[in-house]
Amino acid sequence: MRYMSMGFAGGMRQTTYWWQYRKHGLRYAVCGGINMEQVQKKKGLNSNQLKVIAIIAMTIDHVISVVFPNYPTQWWILLCHIIGRLTAPIMWFFIAEGYHYTHDRKKYASRLFLFAFISHFAYNFAFGIPFIPFQTSVFNQTSVIWSLAWGLAALMIVNNDELKEGTKTVLLIVICLITFCSDWSCIAVMAIVYIGTNRGNFKKQMEWMMFWAALYALIYILFINRIYGFIQLFVALTIPLLKNYNGERGKWRGMKWFFYLYYPLHLIVCGIIRVMLHGNIGVMIGG
Repeated sequence: MRYMSMGFAGGMRQTTYWWQYRKHGLRYAVCGGINMEQVQKKKGLNSNQLKVIAIIAMTIDHVISVVFPNYPTQWWILLCHIIGRLTAPIMWFFIAEGYHYTHDRKKYASRLFLFAFISHFAYNFAFGIPFIPFQTSVFNQTSVIWSLAWGLAALMIVNNDELKEGTKTVLLIVICLITFCSDWSCIAVMAIVYIGTNRGNFKKQMEWMMFWAALYALIYILFINRIYGFIQLFVALTIPLLKNYNGERGKWRGMKWFFYLYYPLHLIVCGIIRVMLHGNIGVMIGG
């Protein structure tokens, strides 16, 4: 403990004690009984702010997809889809963060799977994809939430010390097969696993994220659309955003429930727009 003398009007002197300490790797100070932690805000973006960015980018991408279907190549449409690439990596990152912070991982996983079931119908309606999978394609047969839920399950598996490595590998292969047909395919699963297992090493997290995104882009280029395949690589724009994540949730605790409500509702609106503009036809691969 150290102290310093400070002068005040009228020649009065008062000794103020300063106590500096560390907590969770962050530096705080208590001065005259005031906790500076309460008056100093950490710089950067909290999870709520990053999720808002993801929601806005997702909405732009989905609305453009139903209004201008069949992979048009006008520059401003491509720009909107580039903005949309911000969404998936933020989702992957916070699924991995949620695994770390949640008090009940099984309950968290159950909630995600229920959300995936509800979102399946909203997603398929939005883009004119049959509710029963594999009638028109093996790609984009359900929403990315299916992959997110299984990504969380996969992260639970790889961190389970009671399972043998061979068993973990087999289960991961099965999960990849189960999620291959969803938006972002099994790539989302593997991205979540590698982001989660490399927590604390941001550089390694992002290197693995870009590896899996590049693999997805290659599949897109070979089997779906060359230009839109290259667009998938713009997930790299998310890296500086995630690098500025300050580890805080934000003041509003309702963001999780807001997203659970907003995601299917905005897809239903997109579906209504699709039907009004184009009729009941598919507007992307899988439809």
